[in-house]
Amino acid sequence: MDSSLIISLFLGIGLAAATGFRVFLPLFALSLTAHFDWWSLHSQWEWLGSTPALVALGVAMLAELLAYYIPWVDNLLDTAAVPLAGIAGTAVMVATMADVSPLITWALAIIAGGGTAAAVKGATASTRLGSSVTTAGLGNPIVSTIETFAAVVMSVLSFVAPVLAGIAALVLLFSLYWIYRKLRPSRRQL
Repeated sequence: MDSSLIISLFLGIGLAAATGFRVFLPLFALSLTAHFDWWSLHSQWEWLGSTPALVALGVAMLAELLAYYIPWVDNLLDTAAVPLAGIAGTAVMVATMADVSPLITWALAIIAGGGTAAAVKGATASTRLGSSVTTAGLGNPIVSTIETFAAVVMSVLSFVAPVLAGIAALVLLFSLYWIYRKLRPSRRQL
């Protein structure tokens, strides 16, 4: 298997996990790296590195970051962001998979990219809902700060050390699954 394919795969998984924390921040990071020719995109996604795309994603990112600091608005955003994260995770995966057959690209993008993003977003939305219920929304800015930090770290790590970012995303997914299994009531208790 080609090493550039492996790097692209891990980059896409890392960015997909980051979209589970914040939808537009990893897209902005990908646009920024493409704009300055730090990363090559799939030929059909080169528009993502254009100046209009960079500006639009930058504005969307800032609006999203600020909106998550408004209690209860953040819960509404999470409702919309779960499917958007899946779409964004799929998009970043497709955009980073250059020189791969469309069948493999889209299969990996939907399963690995969209699945990773949706799983992470579902967990963060549950965390925010729990914070809203237990703290009447007062703890949500702390949750938002942690999520934004995680999105920044995963996005930067995806470009600096893509294999490490992919592994971190997989560890995150397995951790979320383990926590889910521990918190879920067993069938014997029902």
